Amino acid sequence: MIDVKVPAVGESISEVTIASWLKKDGDMVKLDEAICSIESDKATLEIAAPKAGKLKILKAEGETVAIGAKIAEVDETATAGAPATAAPAPETPQAPAASARAEAVSDKNFPSPAAAKILAEKGVDAASVSGTGRDGRITKADAMGASAAPAVSAPVSDLKALAQQTMSSSFSRDIRREKMSGLRKTIATRLVSAKNTTAMLTTFNEVDMSAVMELRKKYKDSFKEKHGVGLGFMSFFTKAACAALKQFPAVNGMIDGNEIVYHNYADVGVAVSTPRGLVVPVIRNAESMGMAAIESKIIELATRARDGKITIEEMQNGTFTITNGGIFGSMLSTPIINAPQSAILGLHNIVERPVAVNGQVVIRPIMYLALSYDHRIIDGRESVSFLKAVKEMIEDPSRLLLDI
Repeated sequence: MIDVKVPAVGESISEVTIASWLKKDGDMVKLDEAICSIESDKATLEIAAPKAGKLKILKAEGETVAIGAKIAEVDETATAGAPATAAPAPETPQAPAASARAEAVSDKNFPSPAAAKILAEKGVDAASVSGTGRDGRITKADAMGASAAPAVSAPVSDLKALAQQTMSSSFSRDIRREKMSGLRKTIATRLVSAKNTTAMLTTFNEVDMSAVMELRKKYKDSFKEKHGVGLGFMSFFTKAACAALKQFPAVNGMIDGNEIVYHNYADVGVAVSTPRGLVVPVIRNAESMGMAAIESKIIELATRARDGKITIEEMQNGTFTITNGGIFGSMLSTPIINAPQSAILGLHNIVERPVAVNGQVVIRPIMYLALSYDHRIIDGRESVSFLKAVKEMIEDPSRLLLDI
C-alpha cells in the first residue's frame, strides 16, 4: 500500500479541508491522476495519485485534516481487471430521499455528499442538474444554484386544496447550518482586521464612459482578431490606475511598522468572485504591460481562480487592488482595503444619466468610482487627485498613450 498524504500548501497553513473526492473508493487510478481536491484558507489544490493501483479512501469529504495526514492508500498490486468491491467512500449523513436520488443517476451526474444534501433540502432531482465538476460531477456550487422544477398546475376542482397547501408551505421557518469554509473564515478575519487597524476613508467621483465605449466599439473586432482576446473596460482602468500610481506613489505604498514602503512597480490585484468566495489574483508589473497582455492575464487568472486552480503565490504581495462590483449591478459602494495595501479602487455599473455639458443637459453613460484608502499614509489631496487623474484618462484615453 502506498500512502496518500496531505502535502504542504503554504508556510502558515497547518490544516486543510477535503473539498471533494474526484475518484470513488475502490476505483483504479493512474499515476499522477488527480484523485482529490483539498481546500485551504487561501486556495483549492488537487492531490494526484502517487502510484497506479486501487484507491482506498480513509477520510471523508468535508473533514478537516492536518498537513501530512494520511487520507488514502493506493494498492499498487491490484490489477485494472479486478472488480472494485471496496466499501463506498465515507460520506456525510444525508436524507434517505437524497440517497435514493443519488443512486438513481449516472456517474456523470453523481453529486458530492454536500451537494446531495443541498439538493435534498431543495427537493431537486440530481438528474435535472448539469454538473460542472470533474467528469460532470455535481458540485456544491451547482447544487446551490439549482432550482426545483415548477409544480404541475392542479385541476380547477382542487384549487381549494392547492390554496391550503400553498398557504401552509409559504411560511417556512426552517434553517440550514453550514460550516464556514477556510477561505470564508480568512476573508472574514482579514476584512475585520482591515476595518479595525486602518484609518479607512472613501472618496468618490464619476466618469463619463463615452470615449472609452466609442473606442472599444471601433476597435474591439480588430483587437480580438490580432490579439485573440476581447477588449474590456478593466484593461483601461488598470492602465489608468498604473499611470496615476506613478503620480501619487503613496497610493501604491504601505505601512510597515514605523516605515512607509513605496513601490516603483504596480502589482495590481483584480478581485474575482468564485463559488468559494472572493479572491484577488495579482497582475505582476502591470505598469509595463500593454492592453492585450493585461486582458489575457486577467482572463487567465480569473479562469484559474474560478476553477480553484489559482496558487497562493499568485494572490500574494499585491500593491494595489481594483474591484468591479458593476458586473453585479452595484451603483455605489465603499470597498474595504486589501491589507497591507493602502488603497483599493471600486468600479460600478454604467448607467445613462443626465449631465450638464457646455451648458446643455445631455444623456451620457456614467460610472461612479470609489477609492477607499488608509488616511494614515494617504492624505485627502492625494486620494482626490488620484481619482481625478483616473477619471481624466478614462474620459480622454489619448492621455494613456501620451502619458499625460
